[in-house]
Amino acid sequence: MTSHLALMSCLLVLLLSLDKFLLHYLKKRWLSGGSIIPRISSAPSKSRRSMAAASAKWSETAMLVIDMQKDFVDPAMRSPMLVDGGQVVVPTVAEAVAVARERGIFVVWVVREHDPSGADVEVFRRHFYSGGKGPTVKGLKGAELADGLVIKQGEYKLVKTRFSAFFATPLDSVLKTSGIKNLVIVGVQTPNCIRQTVFDAVALDYEKVTVIIDATAAARPEIHLSNIRDMKNIGVETPTLEEWRR
Repeated sequence: MTSHLALMSCLLVLLLSLDKFLLHYLKKRWLSGGSIIPRISSAPSKSRRSMAAASAKWSETAMLVIDMQKDFVDPAMRSPMLVDGGQVVVPTVAEAVAVARERGIFVVWVVREHDPSGADVEVFRRHFYSGGKGPTVKGLKGAELADGLVIKQGEYKLVKTRFSAFFATPLDSVLKTSGIKNLVIVGVQTPNCIRQTVFDAVALDYEKVTVIIDATAAARPEIHLSNIRDMKNIGVETPTLEEWRR
């Protein structure tokens, strides 16, 4: 009985000592202006910071969808300008555009729309327009986007008459005034419109130029890969769609 009373007395003394220590600590924090409530960090987590950085990056990025028109990619049109590898990449281009939209990337649809006379076409192609029904004539079916590709509200349609999307067009002005610093390019065809647009983008000092290699195409795979290699050699990034979407 005596031993139990002694143990209880010791415990009571210990509790009183702890209470005094806690009260002293809280009083000291209060008098010094500190909070007596445990502080929870208000700094954003690493994942939140990463998401914010990614969002900022995509807001400074535009996707150029180049020449994905029926006369270039649909064999049923029997166009003299058909790109043999074009039809195969239509689904990949559509998927790339969907990813761009999810990320809030500014989508620019670059197309050719020519006068029926062919007066605005390169000299070496004007013979195609002798009957007033040449490739990608404005208002004709061949100038329409490939099936499955649709321009949505807020996206920009740019008409060009030469290989480069920058040549004699307002594209650079539109991009710069929208705060665009980086470009992602898809479409056809690699040795002509893709290549010329990419080289002009590099010359115009866009910070990062990316060509998605399985969302672009040429008449033959070896031509495509040769041009991709040339673009890679001037600092252009060349991921697959799967690599780019990660």
